[in-house]
Amino acid sequence: MKRRPLENERSAENLGFLAAALASLQTVEEVQAFLEDLCTPAELEAMGDRWRVVPLLQDNVPYREIHERTQVSVTTIGRVARTLERGAGGYGVAAARLSTPPAALNAG
Repeated sequence: MKRRPLENERSAENLGFLAAALASLQTVEEVQAFLEDLCTPAELEAMGDRWRVVPLLQDNVPYREIHERTQVSVTTIGRVARTLERGAGGYGVAAARLSTPPAALNAG
């Protein structure tokens, strides 16, 4: 996987600490509880929006159609697309490991 440099050593250390905490969780419910404790409602909504468009982008659905189906902004869809193409590879790994996407991802 390609890695983007973080701003400083402390940021890299903090990200590693956070990643270890997430990796220690064993169920969807544990991860959800952790995220609800860690993030604001707006942060959770933004992350959910980004994740929701990943499978649609991987299926080559046009941006406008993704927007119409999800109500996620075209700007956000473009950012996610760029990250899928040039990011660290996390979206792709997670998407590949999901055997069945949630029904909400297939709505439309």
